[in-house]
Amino acid sequence: MRVSPVLSAALVLFQSAVYADAVQQSTIEDQTAVEVTVYNNNLGLVKDVRKLNLSSGQGELRFMDVAASILPETVHVKSLTKPDALAVLEQNYEYDLMDQNKLLNKYIGKEITLIDRNEFQDREKPIKATLLANNDGPIYRIDGQIYLGHPGIRVLPELPQDLIARPTLTWLFNNTAKAGHNVEVSYLTNNLNWKADYVLEINADDTAADLSGWVTVDNRSGAAYRNAKLKLIAGQVNRAEEERPMYARKMAMAGAEMSMDTAFAEQAFFEYHIYDLQRSTTLKDNQTKQISLLQAAGIGVEKELVVEGESYYFYQSYGDQDLKQPVQVKIKFKNAKDNQLGMPLPAGIMRLYKKDGSGSLQFIGEDRIAHTPKDEEVRLKIGEAFDVTAERKQTDFRQVTSHIFETEWEITLKNHKENDVVVKVIEPMQGDWQVLKSSLPHQKIEAFKIRFDVPVKKDEEVKVTYRVRVET
Repeated sequence: MRVSPVLSAALVLFQSAVYADAVQQSTIEDQTAVEVTVYNNNLGLVKDVRKLNLSSGQGELRFMDVAASILPETVHVKSLTKPDALAVLEQNYEYDLMDQNKLLNKYIGKEITLIDRNEFQDREKPIKATLLANNDGPIYRIDGQIYLGHPGIRVLPELPQDLIARPTLTWLFNNTAKAGHNVEVSYLTNNLNWKADYVLEINADDTAADLSGWVTVDNRSGAAYRNAKLKLIAGQVNRAEEERPMYARKMAMAGAEMSMDTAFAEQAFFEYHIYDLQRSTTLKDNQTKQISLLQAAGIGVEKELVVEGESYYFYQSYGDQDLKQPVQVKIKFKNAKDNQLGMPLPAGIMRLYKKDGSGSLQFIGEDRIAHTPKDEEVRLKIGEAFDVTAERKQTDFRQVTSHIFETEWEITLKNHKENDVVVKVIEPMQGDWQVLKSSLPHQKIEAFKIRFDVPVKKDEEVKVTYRVRVET
């Protein structure tokens, strides 16, 4: 049955009159526990438990001190004491927060008081004024004259009832229990985020390292969470986008056994991982907090010097030009229990440090890692070698047919360091390919990639030559 707008409004007025004397409120002082789960994509799940003494029958409750960035449609309310005795019949999210302009707008056409202060005589004089408008500044009528603004302090007789100081959930509830309730209110909120950052300190000969990990939690949700149980979810949780008109769219696992020190208990959860802080912590509003994630010592690492080619090198002539190439410096290690690790590592930035000759720790590079399960390898690009150089030269090019090409390359590696090195030359291929000849043995490391491991002694140079046929 359709209800007319007039009847609907009448019902609302009747409902308001009936429950006006039953309005109750709950603040953070009623809170007995709070749990916050933070996701990687600017999202948080809040579980707020409060002790509430609600009136019997139907009434209204103002549930205050919720996140300003709350998603009201995600709110779930349940009584932990007597689940069947409490029902929420209607919910409103009040977010029309008071400020100076909103307060003044409520008094347009009404009389307010202006306090005119005379600093020389140290006296204050109240002036009655009618607020006519509040666009680009207030306009008053005082003693029959129009004032475009006034230096006096504005004084309002009372606060309007429909403005609130902080975001509030208002519920129309039905309660059949006589005793109080422990009520859990859960909701999702935007503007809660976290990330992982790591520090890897490498030893003198680049064979071992100490790793420390930190979690940075950023709370801009518009609420504080005192003594909260904190959980972090690592993984990409899908969120459904709001449906928009077509034109707008066009425009617009078991827990791992860890051999390291960690403040978090980690466990697999669905297709993600949960990191559960083993103590309570307070997340203040507009606060960035760092918490130690892990500490591990004596991790075995390996340094690599790598030269990488491009697959398009094999389809055109470069003549006699020499192509200088950077020699990349990479560090890799196994995230395994027998390597002092074995904890799934959340995505983040890993920064590397090493002590110089005087024992002072120096920054040597950084790279971003993806979510890395246990027993997987972590590979980091640190920078480019200074004393090891690479130069590529095409010594022959022949187009056999419109789809078959033969090229021959010479790669010169020079080592100006005080020690011998091994440079890995990686060449990506395309289509059907075949190495016809080469000066050094190579490995097929992937379906379309080969690698030469080239030893280069100190103060010497080595030339790698090979000929390849590629068919597209």
